[in-house]
Amino acid sequence: MSSPLIERLQHEFHYPLVDASNLTAFLKGYACTALFFTEDPKRFHESNDVAVVLPELVKAFPNQFTPAIVARSDEKKLQSLYGFQAWPALVFLRGQNYLGAITGIQDWAVYLTDITTILASEPSRPPAIGIAVVSH
Repeated sequence: MSSPLIERLQHEFHYPLVDASNLTAFLKGYACTALFFTEDPKRFHESNDVAVVLPELVKAFPNQFTPAIVARSDEKKLQSLYGFQAWPALVFLRGQNYLGAITGIQDWAVYLTDITTILASEPSRPPAIGIAVVSH
């Protein structure tokens, strides 16, 4: 289930919807991207907050990254590629290469600092999703 604020990103701002079938083509079309993983905004209320902030972040970093919304149907599958563990998430990529992720809603200054750092960084391996190991 989406929300009016997330749907606004598609209809008013024309952010594309990406899924497992078109993600690679989308990433090849842009130098740097930010994938918005929303999960269910009824469960993760901060998704609506990030939906309001994201267009402002795009303005604050003109021509530095292209945003897209990840289709709910493929979020869990794609989450496993990028290793974040909290929702919502913005995952930044240069081409298909991972740069970093910001999860939850942040203060404006944190976004500005973190995105500046992420965009200036070299691609790296995404963090692995932790799996508890129990020793006996």
